[in-house]
Amino acid sequence: MRGVIETNGKLGDVVWSPDGSNLALLAGVDVNDPIPGRLMVVAATGGKWRLLNPGIEADAEAVVWQDAATLLWIKAGGVGRSLERQPLDGPPVTLLAAGGPIWSGLSIAERTVALSGHTAEHPDELFRWTLGGAEPARVTDSNPWLAERRLAMQEVVEFEARDGLALQGLLIHPLDRAEGERVPLVLVVHGGPEAHFADGWLTAYSRPGQVLAGRGFAVFYPNYRGSTGRGLEFAKSSQGDPAGKEFDDLIDAVDHLIAAGLVDSDKVGVTGGSYGGYATAWSSTRHSQRFAAGVMFVGISNQVSKLGTSDIPVELYSVHARRWPWENYRLMLERSPIYWIEQARTPLLILGGDADPRVHPSQSLVLYRYLKLLGQTPVRYVIYPGEKHGNRMAAARLDYSLRALRWLEHYLKGPGGAPPAHEVDYGLASEG
Repeated sequence: MRGVIETNGKLGDVVWSPDGSNLALLAGVDVNDPIPGRLMVVAATGGKWRLLNPGIEADAEAVVWQDAATLLWIKAGGVGRSLERQPLDGPPVTLLAAGGPIWSGLSIAERTVALSGHTAEHPDELFRWTLGGAEPARVTDSNPWLAERRLAMQEVVEFEARDGLALQGLLIHPLDRAEGERVPLVLVVHGGPEAHFADGWLTAYSRPGQVLAGRGFAVFYPNYRGSTGRGLEFAKSSQGDPAGKEFDDLIDAVDHLIAAGLVDSDKVGVTGGSYGGYATAWSSTRHSQRFAAGVMFVGISNQVSKLGTSDIPVELYSVHARRWPWENYRLMLERSPIYWIEQARTPLLILGGDADPRVHPSQSLVLYRYLKLLGQTPVRYVIYPGEKHGNRMAAARLDYSLRALRWLEHYLKGPGGAPPAHEVDYGLASEG
């Protein structure tokens, strides 16, 4: 044994220095730090780690050694990314400023840096950059067909929560919108909540950004309190208050877009997975009067039973609720969507895998059963065999995408009323 390093928080990347004398760590500073997003260095012989750049309102997402005394790392600050040089003794120096691609990985060989990055125009691609040289050169084009598509405009939106907290989100505008027209909105809520949206590619099977924009929707991706990308204090700011101010931020985001003249307040939908599914269920019950459609994916409906059926009970205590259910059953029940079930009027599509270890399928089943028995609003539950916490198989992803799209169009732009047919026309996937 060469040495022992005590790390009380989550541990991410561990990278040896070229001379073997030090380790660079991406880790959490304590058990309540929700992500391994702090940049540290420690001697390879062991001992106490040293936090580099304490107190910054940003996170570290990847790190490599340039030489035995210098690190290169990706800084996630707000909705942007930058590449930083970090001497072991000294302040960081920005090499590639935020405002370009959203860097998601890097490696280095001598003076050549390889980066993966995405933008609002394309998903992750490979870039090559010479230290100190011109802008990174893109070297791959994995989706050349995107050049044949018109993409909707994407912009950063800043707004205030009701308590004055400054927040950010990403707005994808409708591809075509008449001047002054108010359009349907779909709010896309990220999971975690220890995650965040960056100003890059935002469209995936469970996040239908450009697809909805092409069909006349505005799509908004809020980074509510408790999101990452703004440092330790902000990431911890929602702990101990599930569905409290964090989800009030979502309502405030909608109100901001309504006040801006973009959104029709009667045609607001919400979707998300995991903690975003929790937000969807909460919005469709506690705030049902504000939402005309919801698509919930692997979401939470009962905070009392969730901890006893999840594979991360200690995580739920340490970085989410900060209490055990038995310490305040009443609060945990009141922060559960099923508590507000009688006021639910939002048509809700519930989807999830039958093998999910993180959010047990019973969370979806109970919410579905309660809504079905009450009979006050349309509800449907779609179960994906063999899928866990998110769909992995292409067929399940395709089915999810088409069902979610159809549900949102039916209730935000279509006739509403009874749900659309159970059958899915998979030919829709080839309509461009």
